[in-house]
Amino acid sequence: MTRTDQPDERDLLDHVLLPVAHEADALATARVLEPYDPEQVTALHVVEKGGGVPDKTPVEQSEELAAESYAAVRTVFPDADDHTAYDRDIVGAIFDAVDEVGASAIAYRSRDGNRLMQFLSGDLSIKLVTRSHVPVIALPREGATE
Repeated sequence: MTRTDQPDERDLLDHVLLPVAHEADALATARVLEPYDPEQVTALHVVEKGGGVPDKTPVEQSEELAAESYAAVRTVFPDADDHTAYDRDIVGAIFDAVDEVGASAIAYRSRDGNRLMQFLSGDLSIKLVTRSHVPVIALPREGATE
């Protein structure tokens, strides 16, 4: 993980990195971010690599999933950039992408799912929030009343 010297005076929403998992997640996350009116958005899809074992999904399938996710984000943010990372460490890939695209903040939405998914997502969320070198914006889940 590298760290880029970024100006301290930079606005939080100058350039938001938006990690997305799949098309539905990308659309929901972009819609929740939209009212905050970021200057620039870069959608990020991390293709999780196996690290010495077979990948979870074939690269072609993962790249198609990423393309669908980017298209969904662009229905909300037509000028959004995209960035695909290939890594075993999802959180590390997000931090690396921050530096690679020059993002001012990371915006994410916690994921729904069964208890195992919530546990895994929670673990990633904790790492994201506690280890980031740029601000992390936890977006509300669509329709959340709490």
